[in-house]
Amino acid sequence: MGDETGGRFQRAGVSRRTFVRTASVSTALTATALAGCLGRGRDETTVVMTGATDFEEILHTEEGEPSVQQALWDAGLDENITVELQTVVSDSVQRMQEAQSTLQAGRAPPDIHMMDSGWTIPFILRGQTRNLTDAFPDDVVEQIESEYLEEALETTQHPETGDLHGLPLFPDFGMMLYRQDLVEDAGYDTEEWDTEPPSWELFAEAVAETQSEHNVDFGYTTQAAAFEGLACCSFNEVMTTWGGGYFGGTENLFVAGERPITVTDDGVLDAIRMMRAFIHGEDDEHALEGYPQISPSAIVQWSEEESLGPFAGGDAVAHRNWPFSIAETGDDEVFGEDLGVMAQPYAVSEDDAEYEGVGGTAAALGGWHLTLSPYTDREDLALEVLEAFTHEEVMLTIFELQGFLPPNIDLIEEADPDEIGPIARYTDQLQLAGENAISRPVTDVWPEQSALIFQEINAAYRGAKSPEEAMNDLDERLERSESEVAEQHGD
Repeated sequence: MGDETGGRFQRAGVSRRTFVRTASVSTALTATALAGCLGRGRDETTVVMTGATDFEEILHTEEGEPSVQQALWDAGLDENITVELQTVVSDSVQRMQEAQSTLQAGRAPPDIHMMDSGWTIPFILRGQTRNLTDAFPDDVVEQIESEYLEEALETTQHPETGDLHGLPLFPDFGMMLYRQDLVEDAGYDTEEWDTEPPSWELFAEAVAETQSEHNVDFGYTTQAAAFEGLACCSFNEVMTTWGGGYFGGTENLFVAGERPITVTDDGVLDAIRMMRAFIHGEDDEHALEGYPQISPSAIVQWSEEESLGPFAGGDAVAHRNWPFSIAETGDDEVFGEDLGVMAQPYAVSEDDAEYEGVGGTAAALGGWHLTLSPYTDREDLALEVLEAFTHEEVMLTIFELQGFLPPNIDLIEEADPDEIGPIARYTDQLQLAGENAISRPVTDVWPEQSALIFQEINAAYRGAKSPEEAMNDLDERLERSESEVAEQHGD
């Protein structure tokens, strides 16, 4: 996400090959050197794209070893064309600012920008991406639109025309990890949880009993700090599973200015009340009745890596995070096959939800796209590179080398289990999460609105405000934001 926010919201990549780790130091140093001089005297057939060092590790590897570059050539890319990475910071917000600075100045290279799915649309709306529906051959566009994950595609399309302005590189989904061995030892049958996640009530009960019986420090850890990841992802998931939404249903995710604001609805308030129970216990007057205390109060300061530590160390029963955490904790040296993985629990079914696209299990959508700079002087070469990325063997190479999920999620089951490691045991759960992915409301005002949301949600979690007070304040602030957008559109 992963996502991919805050202090380190760029998802952590976990390489499946020792040689990649060995090569990463030299390739990262090479990429850093290139970042300063790419564009001055570069080879005429070199295409430059941005990315963090976790992608550089697999783009070029030691001779004779699998690499993304070799997969691109094998997919039909002219072998005279090479891709070089302009390395950028891991932090998603800083990467957005760097891309914005480059594109506002009309600079190229880079020819291809790697953009977070959470902030691609604002660049599209500012005319800082090339229209790929026009630039790609029709059959390539048809393939992308028919085979790629729909929820990921929506964050690459122009909200008004529907034209494709980005190519999904890899998605990310919020997953629930838990100690299956301990939960089953506590008397709970988890066999169906892989494909039919339990209710939040049953999940919380199982976690609480397991924590008590096995004397585990914490029950459930997640990300609840005041940062982008709370608004876009961890709370977005919980709210959706309660049938709530910031702006009603999913049909309102991508166009701001004239949409309902629904943060004071019961689905949103009950989601917060449940989390208040998890954090503060039933004695909290704003806690949802019937839900036990299973989370440490420290989660209101935790992002991805801080929240993963206790679970990976054996000090928590369950944990919400991105798929990279499966590779880290499913290894035989950690939990091995004792690790359980599922999509998120839920409280309100899709049929009972008031709005379209919410209710039932949900997985926050993270991940990254490739966009073509409108300022590149190597458009034809860059388009060839982008087209090569649409080939299945390239997607599988990326998945097998670094664990980045393919944008065509049907390919998850085709990957070599020996290459993708522990994640191979959980392909059904990943596909279910992908089928129930929920995007953040990605518009040109999302960066501003996200900050309003995570501030108020965090205040409600901490107990600084009641759920009602926090959401009433958020309602007023979002109303002003939406009114400003409507006025600008009216002008």
